[in-house]
Amino acid sequence: MRLIFMGTPDFAVPTLMEIAGRGHEIAAVYTREPKPAGRRGLDLQPTPVARAAERLGIPTLTPKSLRNPDAADAIRVHGADAAVVVAYGLILPKAILDAMPLGCFNLHASLLPRWRGAAPINRAIMAGDAESGVMVMKMEQGLDTGPIAMVERMSIAPDMTAGELHDRLAPLGADLMVRALAALERGTLSFTPQAAEGVLYAAKIDKAETRIDWSKPGQAVHDHIRGLSPFPGAWFELSDGARVKVLRTTRGHGVGAPGTLLDGALTIACGDGAIRILDLQRAGKQPMSAEEFLRGTPLKPGTLLA
Repeated sequence: MRLIFMGTPDFAVPTLMEIAGRGHEIAAVYTREPKPAGRRGLDLQPTPVARAAERLGIPTLTPKSLRNPDAADAIRVHGADAAVVVAYGLILPKAILDAMPLGCFNLHASLLPRWRGAAPINRAIMAGDAESGVMVMKMEQGLDTGPIAMVERMSIAPDMTAGELHDRLAPLGADLMVRALAALERGTLSFTPQAAEGVLYAAKIDKAETRIDWSKPGQAVHDHIRGLSPFPGAWFELSDGARVKVLRTTRGHGVGAPGTLLDGALTIACGDGAIRILDLQRAGKQPMSAEEFLRGTPLKPGTLLA
């Protein structure tokens, strides 16, 4: 089929590559605008999808919005049968959805209707979900409300981070999308409306929620940390004000005042129970193990972390 691909981050790249590798003709790639980079912000950093499209020799477009009157006409010019959308980052108005003869198909990284919205991978882990997955849905005007065509599920291990779940779901989703496109091409792709119950929204991660609250139960602290790892990262402060990002934890043993270091292995007391830090990163430094961190930053049991 002749397709339009719309996507922006690393998560979307495997789907773009898989579609191209299966012989579909990708008329154009739509992605977000390049972001300023470098120390002075003078260089422009293209998106991961833009870099992949360049390697494939596919024309790339970076409109600021698709709501202008000419956007739908510009898409029709490509003569595509359908659009594939993976974490694009722009709202597709009805005129764009209607411009594709066979429709627009979104790959979403959750088990809809749970975790509609911007940050489904992070929110699933932060909530302590035991299962996640990817779904292909036909897009409509509502936020991730369209009918579901295909789904793949996977379990979330107790210590799995958002980064690890991301890396598992991206290729799983790429395979699911090419199977959905094959069924669409055969005319056998069917759809099931989403359930009306169980709707949750995965709001974009706010910087204000990244600081670790040691007063929460140990499981909640553990889920918060792994749900924000590796980016943007949950963090605490040392007594000198230095910020430390926590990258990996597991459940620990012991009790104490919330935020208290319980031993020489970075076990930290929480409001109920404790967590043990395995990997972390000081501001401006490389990620390191707890053992490496303690060699450079000796902390005695009883130290209170803010």
